[in-house]
Amino acid sequence: MADRLVIVGAGQAAFALAAKLRALKDQRPITIIGSEDVFPYQRPPLSKKYLMGEMTFDRLMFRPEQWYAENDVEIRLSTWVEEIDRVGKIVRMQDGSTLSYGKLVLATGATPRLLPASIGGDLEGVLAVRDKRDADRLMQEMKPGRRLLVIGGGYIGLEAAAVARKLGLDVTLIEMAERILQRVAAMETADIMRDIHAAHGVSIREKTGLVRLVGMDGRVAAAELSDGSTIDVDFVIVGIGVTPNDRLARESGIDVGNGVVVDEFTRTSDKDIHAVGDCALLPWEEGQVRLESVQNAVDQAEAAATVLAGTERRYEPKPWFWSDQYDAKLQIAGFNLGFDETLLRPGVREGSYSVWYFRRGRFVAVDAINDAKAYVTGKKLLETGVEPDRAILADPSADLKSLLS
Repeated sequence: MADRLVIVGAGQAAFALAAKLRALKDQRPITIIGSEDVFPYQRPPLSKKYLMGEMTFDRLMFRPEQWYAENDVEIRLSTWVEEIDRVGKIVRMQDGSTLSYGKLVLATGATPRLLPASIGGDLEGVLAVRDKRDADRLMQEMKPGRRLLVIGGGYIGLEAAAVARKLGLDVTLIEMAERILQRVAAMETADIMRDIHAAHGVSIREKTGLVRLVGMDGRVAAAELSDGSTIDVDFVIVGIGVTPNDRLARESGIDVGNGVVVDEFTRTSDKDIHAVGDCALLPWEEGQVRLESVQNAVDQAEAAATVLAGTERRYEPKPWFWSDQYDAKLQIAGFNLGFDETLLRPGVREGSYSVWYFRRGRFVAVDAINDAKAYVTGKKLLETGVEPDRAILADPSADLKSLLS
């Protein structure tokens, strides 16, 4: 059908887009194309509650299977797009079949970076976590007493280490940069999270890279590290970032950078093709940014749905993120890109802190560790554009609510 909307990808952004269009009473035919063999589901719990056996997979699904039929949303599973014909407005699948579209949305997400085979990345027992198949494989490895090496000290690596320790594994985490969370958080936040992991028995080695993994009978057995040491391991989790899935856009001549370039209305350089979620490179202040978060996937997809339904609504991101590690809840509001000043504030309860970020004197983000009041206050300040009083922030006895009055 000439007016069909085709959504490539079947993750959070794809589902949010289809659901929002139906909520807006948009009746055009919708087809979602997903490479996995299961209906769309939440990904963050995969590496936490699902992996620990606290949540069954059916509870991760956004909607039961019948929702798609009831809302006239066709979904093609175990299918992926090999090529976009922008002139003919056709997508060609891996089996050679084709599908015409009126509008096309790329919600293709991102893929974890892997270790090269030359240093043992292809050995059995070397894993990354992105989808259900990854989590199911990892579940078989996560047994008490086993030795896990986590490569990468970002949020993915730290969350994996926390789950493994809670399940009784022996965990070593290596980070080749000066410190953990170097790319995404201030030193104050990194110090707090490092102390939490150390208290739970994780061995964190900073300024330590991987030289190579050593195999035995095709399976990883040890790791040679840049500090000259060799450690025995039973399996490895690789958490060294992701790469946006922008191949389809690039090969079809659509503008790409570190992802699929979109404007403030989520359109690509082809007005009939939009991109949303982790694969999209969107305008941010004076530059461009990719926001890898559930919040962005949902909000950007809903903004795209509104545009597709006929209302020119700009997408203006209000980023927020979270990370659960042990009993510590890290909540982040704003985006600290380019910060040049921080302020550490102890919370009311023991073990609670907040780190406030500034760039050129302007408040841009807050990290709140076990401090919901700081998170909520910081988020409201960012949404309203009100600058916090530094004297109040610097006084732990002052009530943060006064910042909003």
